[in-house]
Amino acid sequence: MTLNDELLAGLGAPGLEQIAGMLGTDQLTARHVIEAVSATIVGGLARNAAHPDGADALRGALDDHMDADPFNGDVASLTRDGHSILGHVLGAQGTEQAATTLARLAGVGSSAIMKLMPLIAPMIMSLLANRATERGMDAATLADDLDGEQAAVPAELGDLVDGLLGDILGGNVPRQPGAFSPYRTEREVTPGSTSNADW
Repeated sequence: MTLNDELLAGLGAPGLEQIAGMLGTDQLTARHVIEAVSATIVGGLARNAAHPDGADALRGALDDHMDADPFNGDVASLTRDGHSILGHVLGAQGTEQAATTLARLAGVGSSAIMKLMPLIAPMIMSLLANRATERGMDAATLADDLDGEQAAVPAELGDLVDGLLGDILGGNVPRQPGAFSPYRTEREVTPGSTSNADW
């Protein structure tokens, strides 16, 4: 089962209905949007975990998402945490760029995608944290698992997300020291975030 499958299972029919309402669309379109958002976040995590330092930082950050239940959490807290995660993975401008691109392709408003992305990000982190703990993953195994998640994305969506992430984060190779790091210590996050110093 992929992270997207686990995400949809966690949301259930009520959650999917709420997201469809947020997007102003039907549930089938909402599922496609969720899949695209999920693939973008997972793809960003995979690219950053391709660098050993990034994989180590991500593995450490997952421990702080073990006890959270984002599927039943407070929306405001969830959103704050989500903005922090997205800031580290895509950067503020990258998040906006991703939202604009995904909104155009899905035929929904970009403002709705900007509201959805920080809700989905903590859910992905929580699911990944649970998986990493259950399977005893270290940083290298986690990076391999994220690569497998990318490979499981349908080809057309995978190509789209790869191109989008290439525009945001650069090429397919790990980013060089001195370039933007999603694990920087100078946090650019919403005040009040519950994330740790690295996230």
